Amino acid sequence: MSPALLRMLDANANRAREGLRVVEDYARFVLNDASLQSNLKHVRHDLATALAPFLTDAILNRDTPGDVGTANKTTSEQHREDFTDLVIAAGKRLGEALRAIEEVLKTEPTESAPAIESLRYRFYDLEQRIALTLRPAKRFANVRLYVLITESACSRPWLEATEQAIAGGADCIQLREKNLEGGEFLARAKKLVALCKAKNVPSIINDRLDIAMLSGADGVHLGQDDLPARDARKLLGHDKIIGVSTHEIAHARQAVLDGADYIGVGPVFKSGTKPRDFIAGLDYARQAAAEISIPAVAIAGITLENVDQVIATGVQAVAVTATVAGAKDITAAARQFKQKFSHR
Repeated sequence: MSPALLRMLDANANRAREGLRVVEDYARFVLNDASLQSNLKHVRHDLATALAPFLTDAILNRDTPGDVGTANKTTSEQHREDFTDLVIAAGKRLGEALRAIEEVLKTEPTESAPAIESLRYRFYDLEQRIALTLRPAKRFANVRLYVLITESACSRPWLEATEQAIAGGADCIQLREKNLEGGEFLARAKKLVALCKAKNVPSIINDRLDIAMLSGADGVHLGQDDLPARDARKLLGHDKIIGVSTHEIAHARQAVLDGADYIGVGPVFKSGTKPRDFIAGLDYARQAAAEISIPAVAIAGITLENVDQVIATGVQAVAVTATVAGAKDITAAARQFKQKFSHR
C-alpha cells in the first residue's frame, strides 16, 4: 500500500475509534444501557481486528506536522450545543471514517474491505437506535408544574380553569378526557392548543395521538398500553414532545430507548382522580430521577402537604389534577405548588 493510502488509513482509523468511543460512552454513561454499550464495544473490537494487519505501517507513515488538514477548522467544529449535537457529530464522523477505510482497503487483495463494510452496516443499525434517544434537552427543561385538565375535576369551566392554572405558574398543560367522543375531544384540544400557544406553555394530549396531530398540540402522553413511543415518534416527527407513563425502572429505561422526552413516574401516592390497585411510591420516583437521563414527572395523589417529599426525590416536575384545577382559587393553588420549587 502506498504511503498516501497508509496516511489516509491511519487518519480515518483514528477518526473511527474516536467517534465510536464518544457514542459508546453516551450509551454507557448517559443512557446507562448495557446492551447498546456492549454492541458498540464489539464494533470497536472488531474494527481493531480488521485493521490490525495494516496499522503498524500506517502509523509509521503518519505525518502530523505535514498534514495540511490539521489547521483547517470550521466554527461549528469548535462548539457542541448539547448531547444531541455531540453524539450526532461523533456518529457521522464514524460513518464517514468507516467508508473511507473501506475504500482504501479495496486496493488490497484481502477480505478486510468487506469486513469494514459489515461493521459500517452494523453501526448504521445502532445509530438508528441511538437517534431515537436524542431529544433537545431544552424542550422540556423548564417544566416544574404540570397540570392535567379533566372537566369533571375542574371547579370552573375547563378552559377557564386552564387559563387560571397557567396564570398561577403551570409550565405544561395536558388535556386528559377518557370518555369524550372524538369530535368533541378534537374541538376542545384546538381550544387548549390556542390558549397554550398564546401563553407560551406546552400543550399535551393524553393517549390520543390522532387528536394531538390534528389539533397542533406540542405533544402526546402515552400509557404503557398505548401506541409505543417509537411508533408515535415516526408519526409526530422529531420536534414534538412525547411523554410515557412508567411504573417501574424497566418501563423508564425502555421509554428512553423508544424516544420519549420525559417519563411520568408513579403513582407516587393513592389518587382519587385515577384509582389504581398498586403504588410505585417515592422509592421508584427517587430511582428514576437518579438513573434516567430524561426528565421525570411524578404523578398521582400529590398535594401541598406531601409535595415536598416528592420534590426531595429529585424529580424535575410534579403533575397534578384536582389539587389545582379543582381548587376554589385555581391560580393561588398553582402558585403555591410552583413556589415549592423555588427552594429546591
